[in-house]
Amino acid sequence: MNILVSGRLPEKVMLRLSKGNAVQDHGEDRPMTRRELLDSVGDKDGFLCMITDKIDEELLNSGPRLKMIANLAVGFDNIDIEAVTARGIPVSNTPGVLTNATADLTFALILATARRLVEGDKRTRAGDFRFWAPLLFLGRDVSEKTLGIIGLGRIGRAVVRRARGFDMNILYHNRRRIKSHEENELGIKYVDLKTLIEQSDFISLHVPLTDETHHIIGNKELEMMKPEAYLINTSRGPVVDEKALFRALRKETIAGAGLDVYENEPSVTAGLKEMDNVILLPHVGSATIETRTKMGLKASENLLAGLRGERPPDCLNWENLNR
Repeated sequence: MNILVSGRLPEKVMLRLSKGNAVQDHGEDRPMTRRELLDSVGDKDGFLCMITDKIDEELLNSGPRLKMIANLAVGFDNIDIEAVTARGIPVSNTPGVLTNATADLTFALILATARRLVEGDKRTRAGDFRFWAPLLFLGRDVSEKTLGIIGLGRIGRAVVRRARGFDMNILYHNRRRIKSHEENELGIKYVDLKTLIEQSDFISLHVPLTDETHHIIGNKELEMMKPEAYLINTSRGPVVDEKALFRALRKETIAGAGLDVYENEPSVTAGLKEMDNVILLPHVGSATIETRTKMGLKASENLLAGLRGERPPDCLNWENLNR
């Protein structure tokens, strides 16, 4: 089989894919350009794509031989699932393996925003740390504060487990409320979105990008937050109205924010980079050696299964393919 891999992956992953297959590896730490993708996919049977690759009608028309597409991500808003399904092509994602890495980063952002770690590092390097004084470099406590989690999937639950170690009061809002015994086991309380926003000291987003979640945090929601509250987003950029967030941070409507994703990634809304009350990361939620290797192996497992004509373990559209 001819396989296209549009990003540079760990050697262990590439060795697995290369057994008995001809693999075209992009081999660079940058996304393939649109032109490169369209020129490369024409003779390929399988495509292991990145979250930065747009899989749409144009690309599918350029790859008439495609039998399987494996996305190296949990999210799949970069893929036109209907168009792929219409061509009878299975498509998969990589759930589960990046849960802990993303939850770790989420909690790192909670701590870093509250304690102003990045700002403190910056000011120390600039020579502004000249003496200790009681009211200098003050942040806020995380322990025993209220954490509001929007989206209680695998990552949301993993963040809950970490928050319990800080004795936090945990509220959650989800499309579907979980069973009461699960709430008791996790030590969480279900509330409506308005209540969560109004009562939380930290709000952490863990929702997929859909029509319903687009701009789930906008000007109205930011105005409802406590002035001492922080917003954390490690899910998808467009779930937050970034321009509204900039205005809220500038006016100090909220205390701060920690972002790993952006509305028009990799672009960042003008002005945010100059602000000390926001931490900006380059989409590194799953960026550990261990996790990226696991993601690559899971994506390759899905890809090879689909090319053999089997059901990929993490297929997103299998039922619709076989109606």
